[in-house]
Amino acid sequence: MSFYQFTPRQIVAELDKYIVGQTAAKRAVAVALRNRFRRDRLEEEVRASVIPKNILMIGPTGVGKTEIARRLASLAGAPMLKIEATKFTEIGYVGREVDGIVRDLVEISISMVEREKIGAVKDAARAGVEAQLLDLLAPRPQRAAPMPPNPFGAMWPQAPAPTETERLQTEQSERLRARLGEKLTAGEMEESEVEIEVEEKRGSNVALFAPGMEDMGGDMGQMFSNLFPQNKKKRRLKIREARPILEHQEAERLLDRDAIISEAIERAQENGIIFLDEIDKIAGREGAGGPQVSREGVQRDLLPLVEGATVNTKYGPVSTDHMLFIAAGAFHVSKPSDLIPELQGRFPIRVELEPLSEEDLRRILTEPKHALTAQYAALLGADGVEVEFMPDGIAEIARFAAQVNDSTENIGARRLHTLVEKVLEEVSFEAPESDEKQVRVNAAFVRARLAHLVSDDDLSRFIL
Repeated sequence: MSFYQFTPRQIVAELDKYIVGQTAAKRAVAVALRNRFRRDRLEEEVRASVIPKNILMIGPTGVGKTEIARRLASLAGAPMLKIEATKFTEIGYVGREVDGIVRDLVEISISMVEREKIGAVKDAARAGVEAQLLDLLAPRPQRAAPMPPNPFGAMWPQAPAPTETERLQTEQSERLRARLGEKLTAGEMEESEVEIEVEEKRGSNVALFAPGMEDMGGDMGQMFSNLFPQNKKKRRLKIREARPILEHQEAERLLDRDAIISEAIERAQENGIIFLDEIDKIAGREGAGGPQVSREGVQRDLLPLVEGATVNTKYGPVSTDHMLFIAAGAFHVSKPSDLIPELQGRFPIRVELEPLSEEDLRRILTEPKHALTAQYAALLGADGVEVEFMPDGIAEIARFAAQVNDSTENIGARRLHTLVEKVLEEVSFEAPESDEKQVRVNAAFVRARLAHLVSDDDLSRFIL
């Protein structure tokens, strides 16, 4: 079943596996995703009039804004691009105009569809590679091909029948190929070497043009690629090294590139998600002068994309009419009403994310799928060290994180990464050679490694 057919409640339940709290934001994105399914069921005339209800997330850093958008895109199988709005206001910035956002999203969509299609032909590609490897290890004897029929009626001289020697050579070759085929299948030939052709990647040709002109004419890069085709060179590689290269080449040969591009463009247009982070940093109106003018200029450049526009790409025109835009910002200094009215109106759904409490931080350490404590236990387990995070140790890490967030810059859950790294720093260093293969991370263990850092304001500011 397509994820779009899930109910909003089911979508929130999926997001709960990865993100603690922030119910209002989860409900908003769940409804936005469900509305796409609802729109697809409408008559074409009505469907064309239904535009996405874009979302503005308001909340401090590290509380889950980006993670909600990223998980939503992953669950929906939708291409997503995250970009900081401040990228277009940097002093001395020289680069592509905001239309580049859509072009980047299309490239992401193409890569996504290509990965899916390669996965679908993986078995066929693997079978083809086995045949290629067998031909490289034991080529079949070559014989002259029979002549085609003479168009004037007379018969061309035909190739002579194989001699007894040739027949014996063919039988011997087939027996050898059968034995090598069995060994290949059993994985006994992985260290043998074969010679294969590998494409040499050329640098991008867009450097020939001024910044912002990469898509000039829609197809300049492709034109130069055709004028200067990729070089191929032969390399001797072990079979285990050659196999993934050959499988990728074989998979690409089996794919329909035009069909991939067509599907990718449709997916970007109908399901694409553009996440505009730090939108609060470009909030500003005319009249103040200086940077404010630049900020409003970026807002006005972004406005056509959010309203719905057609952007020319090297793959053809791409419409933004039904892309979902999710904007996010802390709005500590500015406020949403500082955005120009036209842009405000294009983000009708607004949700405020709550700062993380000490209890939230404790839950984040253990509850989400692939939680931070589980990640570190798995990493150290690779060196044979069994790490057990005790409940009081987890609570102590959360307490220290909340304390440092309150006394210095509040970076939310990102603080946990630094603290857990500090707590396990010595264990991680000694793990490969240590005789101690069991580590219990309790409250005393955590305090011994963090208390002196947290108590010193200067150290906590620059280290934690």
